[in-house]
Amino acid sequence: MPATILDGKQLAQQLRSELAEEVIEFIQNNGAVPCLAAVLVGDNPASEVYVRNKQRACEAVGIESQLHRLPGDASTDDLLKLISKLNKDAEVHGILIQLPLPPQIDKSRVLSAVSPNKDVDAFHPDNVGRLVQGRPRFLPCTPQGVQQLLIRNGIETAGKHVVVLGRSEIVGRPLSIMLSQHGTGGDATVTVCHSRSHDLPAITRQADILIVAIGRAKFVTANMVKPGAIVIDVGINRGESGVVGDVDYEAVAAVAGTITPVPGGVGPLTIAMLLRNTLRAAQSLET
Repeated sequence: MPATILDGKQLAQQLRSELAEEVIEFIQNNGAVPCLAAVLVGDNPASEVYVRNKQRACEAVGIESQLHRLPGDASTDDLLKLISKLNKDAEVHGILIQLPLPPQIDKSRVLSAVSPNKDVDAFHPDNVGRLVQGRPRFLPCTPQGVQQLLIRNGIETAGKHVVVLGRSEIVGRPLSIMLSQHGTGGDATVTVCHSRSHDLPAITRQADILIVAIGRAKFVTANMVKPGAIVIDVGINRGESGVVGDVDYEAVAAVAGTITPVPGGVGPLTIAMLLRNTLRAAQSLET
């Protein structure tokens, strides 16, 4: 029996509709429009596409978007000056630093310079610490999207064994924390593994829910998945044949019980969660 497909695109549309209503209510109550300022350094083609998609998504739900560009040879200090200006701008509620940054820029200094109250990506050390303590100001966008995908599709995580393949600061680590914490979409037993883990197939085959964010095209094959498991593919890999995930989709779909496609799975939810965080930032800053 073929795996059930989790449609992230459809869920993202539903979430955006809900957000649009919340944005209207916010504007009516506060006389201010939520605003997301995106910062783009250089002319990376993929980053250009990401930023453009985020701007369109903002407009669709009534959130104002700004785009601030710096040349590819900009220095760390150039970027820090712009961030300082945006931190002080009362009309800007959320700040997004589009990654990756050029190699001459100190990414850690830059991400730490964004005000924690406007850090809608939840990369600031203060927001990471709050997440670990279970008192998040914002939930990081992609992990939040994965969690919402599970919750909104009625997939129980409590008591389940979740294996997260990948330990990045953007996805793997925060997601493992969120899924292990108390509450809806949590209470799971979580194993984090990665490219240096011994006998990966033996670990991933234990998963009731396997979440893959290792950044390698079609890395997870059918022999790495327990029959009937739920497989969430966070990967986005661009090649000559188009966009593929970190999971060998066709082969794994024949084994898994439920699976996300790429594209159309987690990706659209990441942007929806960015919009949600921008609204939450506006609500916090305007009250």
